[in-house]
Amino acid sequence: METIILKADNENIKAVTEKAAEIIKQGGLVAFPTETVYGLGGNGLDSKAAEKIYEAKGRPSDNPLILHISELSQLRPLVREVPKSAEMLISHFWPGPLTLIFKKTDIVPYKTTGGLDTVAIRFPENKVARQFISACNVPIAAPSANSSGRPSPTRASHVEFDLKGRIDMIIDGGRCEFGLESTIVDVSGDRPCLLRPGSITVEMLEEVLGKIDIDKAVLSRLEKGERPKAPGMKYTHYSPSARVVIVRGGEEQVIAKINELISSADKGLKTGVIASEETKDRYKADEVLVIGSRKDSAEIASNLFKMLRKCDYHNIALVFAEGLPENELGLAIMNRLKKAAGYEIYDV
Repeated sequence: METIILKADNENIKAVTEKAAEIIKQGGLVAFPTETVYGLGGNGLDSKAAEKIYEAKGRPSDNPLILHISELSQLRPLVREVPKSAEMLISHFWPGPLTLIFKKTDIVPYKTTGGLDTVAIRFPENKVARQFISACNVPIAAPSANSSGRPSPTRASHVEFDLKGRIDMIIDGGRCEFGLESTIVDVSGDRPCLLRPGSITVEMLEEVLGKIDIDKAVLSRLEKGERPKAPGMKYTHYSPSARVVIVRGGEEQVIAKINELISSADKGLKTGVIASEETKDRYKADEVLVIGSRKDSAEIASNLFKMLRKCDYHNIALVFAEGLPENELGLAIMNRLKKAAGYEIYDV
């Protein structure tokens, strides 16, 4: 399959998104930018399109897809009810990097929801994404546009590396602003529950709703046989080819432990460290990948998947990552790092 790659800017955005919409209407797949990461889009009301998404990504079919809408009026036909908690979150955070889980209506196929009676819905803020979805005139089912388990794509070149020849088109909208997938909150039950942290933090959510529940999969892996309620909960995710190890604790102790682990590693392995601006010169690894300043968690979040992909570009076999405090945006960053590392963590 030939993959068309077109750059969308202010001058040609209409032409590019209309071409992409024609592909969607014919049952094809289009990767498109959002403010979080690039999504791999198909017609969210078409079971065959959902199957194509799973096939292109190599994604397990019980891992739900997120439906993306371009205006609020598209929500009601997709959900059985909009609880008060959802109305409050919508008024504060939509459009934006927040996905909400509702009880689905019959028009949403089970292929899209991973067999669940609930549906995940997002109203993105990104201009290109909204124009594309609007041109399609259907909700767009879209997981991240990467091979399943790989770091999520924050640039069109990442999508091309993973999926070229497996999808019909890539809309190049430049670098994604936030760099982590959307926050997911389940509003289908009695109490709102955080299923995936993101740039809409727990603290921000609780300012609107008061205390919310946090699913155990946010902090630890699901047990064998447990079914994921939302994307990214069950499987090892975001992983480069390199083995990833997290070291967390006090700054001096982390630096010492990482250097000790580098020294004891097999001599034939190329080692790397994902380090902060403040600590980058203190490691003995073959490669040091600078993720940003510890004073700027938004910068670290934006660069995380890029750094994980750089491990492969530099042929790193073993990479150590500095842990962060798990509050505010640090909760989302560490959630992704833990999955990339398969929960291999040293506490020092």
